[in-house]
Amino acid sequence: MPPDPAREPSAATAALAPSASGSPRAAAPARLRGFAWSGERVVTLADHEGLAEVLGDPAATVWVDVTAPDGSDVTEIAALLDLHPLIAEDIAERNQRAKFEEIEGSIHIVMFSVRYDREVTTVEVDLVLGPRSLLTVHGEGWDPFALDQLHGDPGTVLKRGPDFLLYAITDGLVDALFPVMDAIEDQIDALQDDVIRNATPQTLERLFGLKRELIGLRRATSPAREIFNQLTNRDLPLVATEHVVYFRDVYDHLIRVTDELDNDRDLVAGTLDVYLSTINNNLSVIMKRLTGVTVILAGIAAFAGIFGMSEAGAAFAGTEAIGFWLVTGSVFVAAFVLAWVLHQRNWI
Repeated sequence: MPPDPAREPSAATAALAPSASGSPRAAAPARLRGFAWSGERVVTLADHEGLAEVLGDPAATVWVDVTAPDGSDVTEIAALLDLHPLIAEDIAERNQRAKFEEIEGSIHIVMFSVRYDREVTTVEVDLVLGPRSLLTVHGEGWDPFALDQLHGDPGTVLKRGPDFLLYAITDGLVDALFPVMDAIEDQIDALQDDVIRNATPQTLERLFGLKRELIGLRRATSPAREIFNQLTNRDLPLVATEHVVYFRDVYDHLIRVTDELDNDRDLVAGTLDVYLSTINNNLSVIMKRLTGVTVILAGIAAFAGIFGMSEAGAAFAGTEAIGFWLVTGSVFVAAFVLAWVLHQRNWI
């Protein structure tokens, strides 16, 4: 007989069931996941009902992570966390730029998870910091529970407050940019070698593709500097004073990334200039060689025109054989001498 649904654990509950060490077991992403710290123990959240129950405890701090939600999910969670409707609207649209926004006691931050798998892909991540909660909303392709900064136990980080958890997640997002930059720089080095050795249309196509990826990376990372500028230079009630130094460290890392990004853009632009120069130089070499061949052939044609090939019949008949072969041999000798001179001058 089929199993009783009331007795079967949901996929989200099974995915987040704590292991013997107290940390969640790795499993397929669920739609809603989270943790709550009540001051005594860490509670695992797997559905809206559990979230509503935990929020009833005024001493609890909560982290809620939602993967690929639809509009109704965002509306319901926003209502439970008492978020402003504009924040819920921005999260539901999923088409934001990196930004920092403070609305009615909540801080809404938009950043991007970036990874490189033959090409750069980005995932929008919305983070909403409240007085005792942190909400993260993102699409498929990024899992905050896998961040090294959480040490495999998000509940331990949550104990230090939702603002410290915000630091841990944003630090993971920024640190993930460094392997991407390393991969792009390796591609730039390979393209520079290809341009010098063998500049082909495929090389030009790869250059333009890399240039588009760098533009996309800049669009995702450069506005994020303002986020940490706001977090470190403003007096925000939701960010503890002792935690500001952590956000300043993330800001320093982000400055390094943007500097490397600017350098890589300059390298790609320089490589494109080298490609165009190489193509022009190759064209000049080809024209020079064709000119050398033309000079040789023109000399042969001049000899033939002067002595008149209409007399070739009599020459082959034997009446003028010596003169014909003398002129013919002289033409070929002159052609070989001219070819040798042009080769010495690197024309052919």
